[in-house]
Amino acid sequence: MRFSLDVRRARKGDCLLLHSGTKSAPSLVLIDGGPSSVYKPHLRPRLERIKQVRGLSDHDPLPIDLLMVSHVDDDHIRGILDFTRELKEAPGVPFARISSLWHNSFDELIGNTPSELTKAVTAQFGTASLSEGLNEDATVDSDEDEEVIHSSLRVLASIEQGHQLRADADTLGIELNPEFDGKLIIAANERVDMGDGLTFLVAGPMVPELKKLQAKHDQWLKDLKEKGLKPSDALSAYIDKSVPNLSSLVLLVTCGGKRILLTGDARGDKILEGLESVGALQPGKTLHVDILKVPHHGSSNNLETGFFERITADRYVFSGNGEHGNPEREALEMLLEARGSDAFEAHLTYPVAEIDVARKADHEKEQKKAKARGKTPKPDWSAANDSLDALVKSGRFRPGQRLVIADTTSHVIDLLDPLGF
Repeated sequence: MRFSLDVRRARKGDCLLLHSGTKSAPSLVLIDGGPSSVYKPHLRPRLERIKQVRGLSDHDPLPIDLLMVSHVDDDHIRGILDFTRELKEAPGVPFARISSLWHNSFDELIGNTPSELTKAVTAQFGTASLSEGLNEDATVDSDEDEEVIHSSLRVLASIEQGHQLRADADTLGIELNPEFDGKLIIAANERVDMGDGLTFLVAGPMVPELKKLQAKHDQWLKDLKEKGLKPSDALSAYIDKSVPNLSSLVLLVTCGGKRILLTGDARGDKILEGLESVGALQPGKTLHVDILKVPHHGSSNNLETGFFERITADRYVFSGNGEHGNPEREALEMLLEARGSDAFEAHLTYPVAEIDVARKADHEKEQKKAKARGKTPKPDWSAANDSLDALVKSGRFRPGQRLVIADTTSHVIDLLDPLGF
């Protein structure tokens, strides 16, 4: 029996493959596809390799049992749209055939059509703000963290991407959320049996949080109609720290006694709450898994030391190349503090030096923005205090605590029988 997590480089996003079943009867789940420039150089070659190993010809599409998009955000969904577009445009037998799609689109969650949402957002912020977030000179009169604001705009920008994905699925004959009767995927204490011992327990999103999201969104649309409201005020009235990530699927995946926790970009406190709500985590207790996909690319905004204390793992996957500062050094420091001398592996999708270059550039960019707005900027970048490299060399990692860098062609974490390629 196989149970392996196949980690792809995905720039600032996520792209994972889950292998289960046996060599003679394999099963494959694709989870997210990263942002642009991920599908062709990183995901498609891996799918080609899987197809080759299975001995499939050009006339035999690669079976993908389940395609999962954790939530609507460009750094998770864009690569998937590149994939489905290729499948739609294939002149003959498509490269792959997808059986089912798990996806909660943002417009379904808040109960509005993409056209209504797009019209409202572009009227207030313009097309450029949708595609790129706030521009360099934008003023944010809000106590909200700017990353939250940018993240919210990216989610809003992805509304039509989610609509396009559902249209592509319909064209390709892919069933949408069939295990949930075609409805939204919401936390429930009943495991979804996928066959061959593979089960999924949905721990997020939760119904109360979705109701909160709906109320926040309705209020925001109402505010947009009022005259004299500045864009920053309208946005801050809509956003709270939950909104960008409330729609993230949180899944506890089990096979052969092994467990993987997939978290998308969900907030750490909401992950804990969701796991408690479905009975996977007892109040005040801990949950140990074999692999934890660290939420939101290791952003410290989504994490606290207590999260790593209550959910422990043998292997942690930090997906990010340093864009937007992720994975953040603070997140790794939280992990080290929480685990003490316990052995574990921290898997990074890019080399430390490469991540630090992007993190330093992001740090300096944020300094520039703060100065332009008359705010106190962060202190200058200090390699000793800010870089991941300095943390790795600091002696904070205890014996048995190892940093692993994902290989460019294949990075597989085997929990049962080895995948072998």
